[in-house]
Amino acid sequence: MDVVRKLAGLEDSLTDETLAPLKSYKYSSVDKSYISRYILKHYWNAFVELLPLWIAPNMVTLLGFGFIVGNVVLLEIYMPDLVGPAPSWVYYSFAIGIWMYSTMDNVDGKQARRTGTSSPLGELFDHGIDSLNCTLASLLEVAAMAQGPTKIGAFTMLIPCLPMFFSTWETYHTHTLYLGYFNGPTEGLIIATTIIIVAGYYGPEIYSRPLADGIGYADLIGNVTFLDIWVFVLLTSFFTAHLPECVYNVVQARRRNGLPVLPIFLEWTSIIISTISAISWVYSPYSFILKDNHLVLFAVTLCFVFGRMTTKIILAHLTRQPFPYWTVLITPLIGGAVLVNLPAIGLPAVGATVELCDAHP
Repeated sequence: MDVVRKLAGLEDSLTDETLAPLKSYKYSSVDKSYISRYILKHYWNAFVELLPLWIAPNMVTLLGFGFIVGNVVLLEIYMPDLVGPAPSWVYYSFAIGIWMYSTMDNVDGKQARRTGTSSPLGELFDHGIDSLNCTLASLLEVAAMAQGPTKIGAFTMLIPCLPMFFSTWETYHTHTLYLGYFNGPTEGLIIATTIIIVAGYYGPEIYSRPLADGIGYADLIGNVTFLDIWVFVLLTSFFTAHLPECVYNVVQARRRNGLPVLPIFLEWTSIIISTISAISWVYSPYSFILKDNHLVLFAVTLCFVFGRMTTKIILAHLTRQPFPYWTVLITPLIGGAVLVNLPAIGLPAVGATVELCDAHP
């Protein structure tokens, strides 16, 4: 039973014994982004000086997340169909929200050092909020590109969870947060902000126009649109750049410590199961999530599931506990995927009410 509890990450992680490693806590990170090091660093250093010393670092993090949540509420008011178009100022608000979230995410640690309040709780809170933000900020992109409640829209909000999970997994093994020359928290959010600003100026329909209208070469690329290549670009970036680098760094760390390598791949269990479940659910022809425009509800569900998954890994990293292979919050995703696909095996379909009740986090 103890073994099962450890594999599931169900053991009590807050005993005096498990909290002991926190006494030697020291945050470690590497950011190789040229934009961060040579441009934005000066902006962040200047911005943090504007914050009063009485504002706690975790409050800075929370304020940044508030910009995202506030814009999701704005989205529900002006663009509940995730298509629009909305007034231009709504898109600009989305862009400002993501930019301010990024700013606060980068100055909360500086505020902690200014106030002498750096702590493991700060890292847990900061990166936990980052996990929650993955799907919610992506919703703003879905709306800005007028993807609507579609399979592309579902992919747009799901894909960012993958690099966040594997960066957290990498940090668990290396004890250092590694951000490459091109990374999500910097270049990724700049691209997201730019996409939304363009939508505000030209209208979201620009992403459904043939690329040849803007760059030429119609004979070569035909009528391919930005949306046609969007998912391909996201997946290619993840599988060719981010994931291999994470795996390489973890393998090197394991070998330096004389630890076996193969067991680390079992630690992908939760993200693989949750991803397959989410896709099987939302892509099912029997599901009402996309048919009845409930993608925002589904995004909130994924937000809490993924947030719980990654914060357990962060806590295990901080307290040097066994890797948490599972979280019970994945169960609703599995249940939803099974329920909506019952007709595929000849059983009666569940109604929209039952499915949407399962989608509530």
